[in-house]
Amino acid sequence: MERLIQYGVYLVILVVLAIPLGAYIGKVMNGEKVFLSVVCGPCERFVYRVMGIDSREEMTAKKYIFSAVIFNAIGFVVLFLILLFQGWLPLNPERIPGSSWHLAFNTAASFMTNTNWQAYSGEGALSYFSQMMGLTVQNFVSAATGIAVLFAVIRGFVRVKKNGVGNFWTDLTRSVIYILLPLSIAAAVLIGSQGVVQSFRPYDKAALLEPIALDVNGGIIENAVVDRETGEVTVDGEPVEAAQIVKEQVVPLGPAASQISIKQLGTNGGGFFGLNSTHPFENPTIFTNLIQMLYLLLIPAALCFTFGRNVKDKRQGIAIFAAMFIMLTGAMAVCAWNEQNGTPQLAQDKAVAVTSTDGTAGGNMEGKETRFGIVTSVTWATWTTAASNGSVNSMHDSYTPIGGLVPMLLMQLGEVVFGGVGCGLYGMLAFAVLAVFIAGLMVGRTPEYLGKKIEPFEMKMAVLCCLATPVVILVGSGIAALLPSTADSLNNGGAHGLSEVLYSYSSGGGNNGSAFAGFNANTPFFNVSIGLVMITARFIPLVAMLLVAGSMAQKKRVAATAGTLSTCNGMLYSFLFL
Repeated sequence: MERLIQYGVYLVILVVLAIPLGAYIGKVMNGEKVFLSVVCGPCERFVYRVMGIDSREEMTAKKYIFSAVIFNAIGFVVLFLILLFQGWLPLNPERIPGSSWHLAFNTAASFMTNTNWQAYSGEGALSYFSQMMGLTVQNFVSAATGIAVLFAVIRGFVRVKKNGVGNFWTDLTRSVIYILLPLSIAAAVLIGSQGVVQSFRPYDKAALLEPIALDVNGGIIENAVVDRETGEVTVDGEPVEAAQIVKEQVVPLGPAASQISIKQLGTNGGGFFGLNSTHPFENPTIFTNLIQMLYLLLIPAALCFTFGRNVKDKRQGIAIFAAMFIMLTGAMAVCAWNEQNGTPQLAQDKAVAVTSTDGTAGGNMEGKETRFGIVTSVTWATWTTAASNGSVNSMHDSYTPIGGLVPMLLMQLGEVVFGGVGCGLYGMLAFAVLAVFIAGLMVGRTPEYLGKKIEPFEMKMAVLCCLATPVVILVGSGIAALLPSTADSLNNGGAHGLSEVLYSYSSGGGNNGSAFAGFNANTPFFNVSIGLVMITARFIPLVAMLLVAGSMAQKKRVAATAGTLSTCNGMLYSFLFL
């Protein structure tokens, strides 16, 4: 019962915070006055003056697409060059060299597409400059791009006989200044107060209590005893040769809190450190865990209520939210049941306490932090893959077969169960258009959504949006499975090894970024192929839905009749589920 209450509390807090935030976002993107206008208004106008932006200019769908694609392409090139030449750039106290061309390509594609897939360990591969000026900047603008495109799509459904769907530069600016920056600053201050590092100092070093002996392959020599004074190594009293004696531990630092706040808020997910949110410098306490976990879904959930407000029918937003919420809670229930009960194999292993007792929580605790436990780990795993976030506070590779299937399935759906900031909702709207079209055909009526007729062009674009993610996942993972060299990157063989490959491409195709830990993706083939999957899965739906928006904005509104299908009741839920 205590676990059920804990799951329920997390969900209730999310909803309570999302409703007012949804109203605030709607006002901001409509240019209405909000309580932050006094501070953010002058900043917004300053950006317009510096960039030469006419905030009142209306763009056609094609111009909006061109602006979004060009902006992101430039960001990709800049980040690629930063990563390639970081060895010559400032704020690199550890003198970390530049990335290889294929890793730089993969990382630039990853952060530009809001995926944040990482084929590297942050503290060992990137300088402070690359993390702060490269990755963190993309964390903001990639999330803002998703919000901007969503509002262009919303305007397409709302406007009548118009050519314009808004101004990309205005939408981008407002998303960053009024929404992402204030919430990120608040979270950075809160998690920083709990011990999340924010520093430009070089890495610290700490003396180990016991020196460690390594063999020629870099492995630890088991049962080795090292004499601190003489350096002699013995095993069971017999002297042995050691290739290296490690006496110090490197303690990585850096401007982490500022990146972690936006990585969670913007459904980015890329960790400052290789262990992501399992690392105590990223997520030291249960309070920081709560803040970061809520930030995973805060804006995606809020945008559902924004949608209802901006289409002048709150029931539409509630209907979309309810459909997503039901699917999310169902995924949490399945994952929680399997992780809490473990598997028969775990139950047979007397060393694993599957059944809870007074001293243990029970369940499958492999790969999970004892300070967080199963409830918080399961909640994070389902929320991070429902959103296109990908940050982790446990290792998904260690989940039970069905428990690990849930995050993979959430990604393979196109991450529309709340999904990424902006992109999740416009992806779900594509499914809604598809559902309405099928329902209309079943009763012999011209399909309508929000008072606009759904015609062949909108249907084709909606299908393209819905199929983009599963197709690129299947193509990418299928090719990888055929290559003999793929086996060298696996942490496990057999069926679970195939799951590692499928999960990786599902993560890239779903713009998620999480992984089955242990899979080595830092090879030319995986870096390039997963990078291409991320770019394709991000921009095909984006372009398709903006074209839908442009087409819908030019249509007239048709009056509802007795035969009009309702899109805010249980029927819509049923079709979306199917």
